[in-house]
Amino acid sequence: MIKEQWISFIHQLQDDICTALEKTDGKAKFQEDKWDRPEGGGGRTRVISNGDVLEKGGVNTSVVYGEVTDLMRTQLKINGHSWFACGLSLVIHPCNPFVPTVHCNYRMFELYDETGSVIDRWFGGGTDLTPYYLFEEDVKHFHQTYKDACDQFDSYFYPTFKHECDEYFVNWHRNKERRGLGGIFYDYQRPDETKDVHFWMDFAKVCGYAFIESYIPIIEKRKHSNFSPENKYWQEIRRGRYTEFNLVHDRGTIFGLKTNGRIESILMSLPPTVRFDYNYQPQEGSEEWKLLQACLYPKEWI
Repeated sequence: MIKEQWISFIHQLQDDICTALEKTDGKAKFQEDKWDRPEGGGGRTRVISNGDVLEKGGVNTSVVYGEVTDLMRTQLKINGHSWFACGLSLVIHPCNPFVPTVHCNYRMFELYDETGSVIDRWFGGGTDLTPYYLFEEDVKHFHQTYKDACDQFDSYFYPTFKHECDEYFVNWHRNKERRGLGGIFYDYQRPDETKDVHFWMDFAKVCGYAFIESYIPIIEKRKHSNFSPENKYWQEIRRGRYTEFNLVHDRGTIFGLKTNGRIESILMSLPPTVRFDYNYQPQEGSEEWKLLQACLYPKEWI
């Protein structure tokens, strides 16, 4: 069954990503917390903290299901009898301000009628980079990796999903300031005659494993860079913007809260330390200012 194939892939991806991240950190190990959801399903939350490289991170999988509630109908516009959702979601917050934060999510959703027949199925996901300092070669490497992944399936995908990413991870209340420097993002992709369910599963697999080749080399390049208290201060200012987006705009956070998700797993994405200084503005022309401009005005990196 499609459902079982997807669950198997998501759990294997979790194992392989955790192994790669532990290797690049060199000290810290992921701790697993298995949990059950009273309404149906559960998940495997894996967290890492206080490493030589990774200050805080989580690589979570969940397999959840239940009946469609009135709240889901009104708030999430989901109409049907019951539903199923399975996905992987990760956020990594490194110690070093010269190593970017990264987010990754791949998921499948199914909707059923009273007989248990599938009446809707869609895929979503993506991976995006949130640097604190602008190293163009790092951003280009990240985007090139995902362009190469997308091009294996459709040359239309990368420019389309790159634009979707730029227009999704946005703090609209801060002059359309982007959370980071993008990547790819896609949602509500339903199988059809030309791109069937196996097409979208294969696409998610290639993009899911592209996380390792897109991000680990950046960690390796930057993790031993010397940094100052001022660099760390700026990192925490930008982490505040990350927090704002996740709490105000993120659909995944909203879905988790509306479906009585596990709060520790939902808020795992938040950074360990942040700053909310009143009207903080970096000095014009500084490295911090250059990063902010890149967040305000998305560009084509490749």
